[in-house]
Amino acid sequence: MLNDNELLALFHDLESDRVERKESASDMRKIRKAVCAFANDLPGHKKPGVVFVGVRDDGACVNLPVDDQLLKRLSQVRSNGNVLPIPSVQVDKRTLDGCEVAVIQVEPASAPPVRYAGRVWVRVGPTTQEAGADDERVLSERARHRSQPFDRRPAEGATLDDLDLDYFEKEYLPSALAPEVLSRNKRTTTERLASLRLLINEVPTHNEVPTHGALIVLGRDPRDFVPGSYLQFLRIDGTELADPIKDKKELSGPLHQIVQRLDDLLDINVASAVDFTSGPHQRVTPDYPVEALRQLARNALIHRNYESSNAPVRLYWFNDRIEIHNPGGLYGQVTQETFGTGITDYRNPLIAEAMANLGYVQRFGFGVPTARKLLKLNGNPEPVFDMDSNSFLVTIRPRP
Repeated sequence: MLNDNELLALFHDLESDRVERKESASDMRKIRKAVCAFANDLPGHKKPGVVFVGVRDDGACVNLPVDDQLLKRLSQVRSNGNVLPIPSVQVDKRTLDGCEVAVIQVEPASAPPVRYAGRVWVRVGPTTQEAGADDERVLSERARHRSQPFDRRPAEGATLDDLDLDYFEKEYLPSALAPEVLSRNKRTTTERLASLRLLINEVPTHNEVPTHGALIVLGRDPRDFVPGSYLQFLRIDGTELADPIKDKKELSGPLHQIVQRLDDLLDINVASAVDFTSGPHQRVTPDYPVEALRQLARNALIHRNYESSNAPVRLYWFNDRIEIHNPGGLYGQVTQETFGTGITDYRNPLIAEAMANLGYVQRFGFGVPTARKLLKLNGNPEPVFDMDSNSFLVTIRPRP
C-alpha cells in the first residue's frame, strides 16, 4: 500500500489513470466500478489505484465528515459478493494538504479479469469503462503468467468431457455474468469457461485443460481429480464417536449438489421444541437455527484445503453438540485475533467466487458473524472455534 507522500502526489495529479475522485459515497455502484477497474490494472502499472472520497474532480476539498460509519460503508465495497474475484482493498481516513478524505487503495489483482456485477471494468485514461473483448484477452493472458492458487491451476489429465457443460451454460453462466453481457456475447463455451478462469489453454500444446476449481464446481465426478471434494455427515445417537450411528451420508458431486443435499439434511435433522408458555399461539423454537449451520458448513467448504488433504469436510451431529471439521486452518491475513471480524482472505478464491455466483454466499467475510448472531438470537451458547494452521473445528451447542 502507498505511504503519505505517494498518496499526496496522486491527490494532486489530476491526469493520473490511477485516481478516481468522489465527492461522497452516495453512488456506491460507481465506486465499485472504479475498484474493479483498478484491480484489473489494464495499463499494467503494477501499483495500487486510489479512490479519494471527499474531493471534487478538480481536486477541490468537499470537507466531507469522514466518520466510522462512512469508513465501514466503504470497506464493504469488497464484501458484498458483487466484485469477483475479491480484490485486495484498504480503506482508511487521511488528511492530505488539510483536506480530510476517505481513501480506498486497490491492489492489482493476481488473477484478472475482475468483474463487478458480471462485467469487467477497466481504466482508460481518467475514466472507468466496460472492457472490450481484446481488453479481457489481455487480462486473461496476464493472469496465466502469475502464480495461481490451487483452484485456478490446470488439473492434469482432465478434459472438457469431465465437466457438466450443460449445467455451466444453463445455470452457472447466467448467475456469473450480467444478462446484457450474455446477450451480446458470441463467444464459444470454451472461451466463456476461460474468461471465468475455469479453463486453461496450455502453452505450447494449446490443450484446453479445466482448472481444479472448475472440476469442484462443474465436474461430473470431482473426486476423480480432487479426492477430498466431499462432505461426510454423521448423526450419532450419543455424545461419543463410539456411540451408535443413526444416519450416515457421504455428499459428493459438484459443489452445488453438495450444498443442496446438505441443506436438505440440515432441515430434516433440526429438532424443534414447543414453547408452551407462549399462550394459544405456541412458538416453535429449534434446537439450532438452521441458517447458522448452513453458514458455518458453507464456510468450511469454501476455506478447506483441497490441495494437500484428501480428508472431507466433516459434520458430526451428536446429541449434545454439532461439530464441523475443516481440513484447512487459517489462511493469509486471517489470524486468531482477526478471525470472525469480517477480515477475509481466500485459499480458494475461485470456489469462493462460485459460491457467490450461485447465491450461496451473500457477503464475503460475514458467514461467521452471521452464524454467531443467529445462534445468539435463538438462545444457543456462543460457538467454540478451535483452529491452527492445518485444521479448523467449530462446535455448536443446542439451546438449553
